[in-house]
Amino acid sequence: MREYFEALELSTLSPLALKSRFSKGRLFSEPQSPNRTCFQRDRDRIIHSKSFRRLKHKTQVFVATESDHFRSRLTHTLEVSQISRHIGRLLRLNEDVCEAVALAHDLGHTPFGHAGERTLNELLKPQGGFEHNLQSLRVVDLLEQKYPQFPGLNLSFEVRHGLMKHQTPWDKPDDVKDHFVSLEAQVVNLADEISYNNHDIDDGLSAGILVDADLQREVVLWSEAKTKIKQLYTNLEESQLKYLINSHLISSQITDVVQTAEENIKNSSLQSLEDLQRAGKHHLVTFSAEMQEKAKELRKYLFKTFYSHPNVYRMNRKGQQIIRDLFHVFTQDVRLLPQDYQARVSPDYPKERVVADYIAGMTDVYAQKEHTAIFA
Repeated sequence: MREYFEALELSTLSPLALKSRFSKGRLFSEPQSPNRTCFQRDRDRIIHSKSFRRLKHKTQVFVATESDHFRSRLTHTLEVSQISRHIGRLLRLNEDVCEAVALAHDLGHTPFGHAGERTLNELLKPQGGFEHNLQSLRVVDLLEQKYPQFPGLNLSFEVRHGLMKHQTPWDKPDDVKDHFVSLEAQVVNLADEISYNNHDIDDGLSAGILVDADLQREVVLWSEAKTKIKQLYTNLEESQLKYLINSHLISSQITDVVQTAEENIKNSSLQSLEDLQRAGKHHLVTFSAEMQEKAKELRKYLFKTFYSHPNVYRMNRKGQQIIRDLFHVFTQDVRLLPQDYQARVSPDYPKERVVADYIAGMTDVYAQKEHTAIFA
């Protein structure tokens, strides 16, 4: 079956798409699966990892225990995966790579969202800081311990590269010194931005922090989408209107990305994956200039009105204090760590990094329980 899927890729995918038959391989050599391509195997390993399961209790914007209906880091990840697969399919790219990178892109995220990440980054400055995309790579290369033959999940080069290069307006890991280019990684970057922009609007409206009238007045994307939906439907309930506007926002941005990427690829005159590598085209999958400006306006509005709202700020401050307290107490006395983490401390693996690995792996709920157990 693996050979069938590999042949299907060769016959149907774009010349610029990644092909599993020509993968650069894994860090540790192992026999190939008889039933799955290397990229399908990567996806399955990610889904079955503990780090993936823990995403269900990690903050997206609201602390994961606030409501069953707000996004968690897991539901966000699934939404990014769905959008990535769809864009990848429309561009005839390798959907399995898009899906695997999307599913793994937040495995290294701290509890309490970006506020938690900023705090851990400040605490780890002397050791080089903390960045969740690079931590995701650390999770799949080292911290997941499932196999006796190797540490981590031993993912393929192409999926690991997608994690190294993941970047959005909010996520900017240090530049990795390699020149490999994949359109699939670029797809996930845009899918992540589309997902959190539009679904944060949904959560903000549900929480009563965002207001439809303000969105219509200040955000062009929302105003255009609402006008379109009202032309198509009448007598909608408020909840239905909100849902359809959000759906239109996502669809319109996907359409823009696909049309722009197709035009960029056509104008590049690239004929093969080898041409793509030689040209080093890192920005073929993009928004149009017009959509980029509209998305930028939306991000600014969300930052001003939603992410900086007192209710969100208060939750963030609470989470940040929990992380600070845990970091300080664990680094002052590593015997408070679980024994397997204590055993990792060494001259090459300083206690600060071990503590950061432990805290970053926590869910919101577990971090609060640890804090209560130690300090209450």
